[in-house]
Amino acid sequence: MPYSELFTTAIARIDAANAADPNREMFQSREQPKELLYSQRMTGWLNRLSPDASEALRLAARGQHICRWTIPRNHYPLDRAGYHRWRSACQRMHAEKLGEILHAVGYDESTIGRVQSLVRKERLKLDPEAQLLEDVVCLVFLENYFAEFSRQHDEAKLIDIVRKTWKKMSARGHQAALQLPLSDEIKSIVEKALNQPHS
Repeated sequence: MPYSELFTTAIARIDAANAADPNREMFQSREQPKELLYSQRMTGWLNRLSPDASEALRLAARGQHICRWTIPRNHYPLDRAGYHRWRSACQRMHAEKLGEILHAVGYDESTIGRVQSLVRKERLKLDPEAQLLEDVVCLVFLENYFAEFSRQHDEAKLIDIVRKTWKKMSARGHQAALQLPLSDEIKSIVEKALNQPHS
């Protein structure tokens, strides 16, 4: 689908912000800023699930983690409550930064508000676009980050994480997740999460 000049400019500014990430990840034999790579993966999955997604949803997907490294996880207690406080702080910051960029390039307040609402995960199960964005988030995590995560936790913890991730997703997201080219070890974790009774 054709992109507006505003959209192209906004995406370039989001990418420029994420390119400043001091954290790096090796991908395709090249070291890249982690959040820039994450944002590109978000766009890639959104295009696969919904090629005709709205401009607001495309902007929200690209800016989902904009400048996330500026609020380190270890600045909050390393428990469940601390994790939720950190995530809420990140969502507010992402929405604020995206709002600044979109305002600067000339988007109207209605579009800006919509993008911010999506990034803040408002009305998750009631808003089809918010649910689609959550599916994309979960698929990007499962495909690109869960394997590394699995090396840091025991099997029981991983099964619990898969179940919680699965609960956030729609039927369409589940279908896409089951087609992911996961390693045998990760496939085993997913199968146990979905098939074993909860303790």
